[in-house]
Amino acid sequence: MGKGKKNSTWAEAKKRCRLNQNDIQMAKELSMTPKSLLKNIPSPNQQWKSPVKVWVRDLYEKKFGKVLTSEKSNSIIDRAERKTHDILDEDFPDEELPF
Repeated sequence: MGKGKKNSTWAEAKKRCRLNQNDIQMAKELSMTPKSLLKNIPSPNQQWKSPVKVWVRDLYEKKFGKVLTSEKSNSIIDRAERKTHDILDEDFPDEELPF
């Protein structure tokens, strides 16, 4: 199997499993293959099964104790957490938080 074939299978897994580059890196560090990721996409009658993205992150955290994050993470949750943190710092610079 050539490099082009390997890259295209990872690209397909990334697209179909809705993964980002960090998720792909975590899957590779867990020695997963694109085929194993594609096989674990939950079907509509498998409501109990986590999405592949969540599954990979859970396994990575269980094995390594932390989740990979990039310095340039621009997810909505990260931005909201940073914004909340900045607002709280401005309102209560040296005091304890009210909650």
